Amino acid sequence: MSGLFKVSSNPHIRSRVTTNGLMAAVAIALMPAAGFGIYNFGPRALAVYTVTIASTILTEYFFGLYKNRQTVTDLSAVVTGLLLALNLPVNIPLWMAALGGVFAILVVKMLFGGLGQNFMNPALAARCFLLISFPTAMTAFECDAYTGATPLAALKAGETVNVLDMVIGHTAGTLGETSVVAILAGACILILLGVIDIRIPGSYIVTFVLFVGIFGGRGFHPAYLAAHLSGGGLMLGAFFMATDYVTRPITIRGQYVYGVILGLLTGIFRIFGPGAEGVSYAIILGNLLVPLIEKYTKPTAFGHEKGGKRREK
Repeated sequence: MSGLFKVSSNPHIRSRVTTNGLMAAVAIALMPAAGFGIYNFGPRALAVYTVTIASTILTEYFFGLYKNRQTVTDLSAVVTGLLLALNLPVNIPLWMAALGGVFAILVVKMLFGGLGQNFMNPALAARCFLLISFPTAMTAFECDAYTGATPLAALKAGETVNVLDMVIGHTAGTLGETSVVAILAGACILILLGVIDIRIPGSYIVTFVLFVGIFGGRGFHPAYLAAHLSGGGLMLGAFFMATDYVTRPITIRGQYVYGVILGLLTGIFRIFGPGAEGVSYAIILGNLLVPLIEKYTKPTAFGHEKGGKRREK
């Protein structure tokens, strides 16, 4: 009887999808937002991209030399560096951008075992680290092209904002958050390629809209909701960082729960918090809740009831 079974080492399901392929797809999908960042803010944006990507690649390379195991060729460091740059203001000192790249790879990723072992998104963790360490530099969005407060800050202060400019991207903000059109173009690439699905972004955005409509003080006014959706990196976070394979739940029900939690946290931070943002901290806190979400949303094993009792034949 035992000869009928072939036992081998896991994983037992093979796929043609590779880490390099997934990372390359994400990098390509980020090109519209990255390109618009250069168009919107000028050559200084390219310098920030170069520094963050170089710092993430070099950190992973030298750590690989130390561990005698190279993983830099899987392109995940490139994606981390690019995502970090898209979450930074254009005038941030380049040494701070490099420090963020080192922190993302060394502290958040490699010290926990490398790709697949990190418990939070490295790029967002680095952004939060920089926000806490250098709040003035990280919130200085004035540049040659734009002066004054960001649209979300103006909205929180009760001022009116130009929603069309926010959708197109002619506003102040971080390098990658300003143009909703560019972000959604990249998101469509990921969806069409099957890299991500709509479960997490959809539940995130719907929950956030409901929360802002109920507690924002202006009801479900279309312009007010559109301004909140178009500003503060919500779209970038929902489609490119909340969907990170490593730090999102693996269960289908868990992904919906995760999206709802992110929407609630972002709404709480924006409406009741002192700042105008909230996406980064919401996703980081959501990452920390993923093990608990997976514990309570894992499907019932075949042949067992929910309580663990074996079903009778």
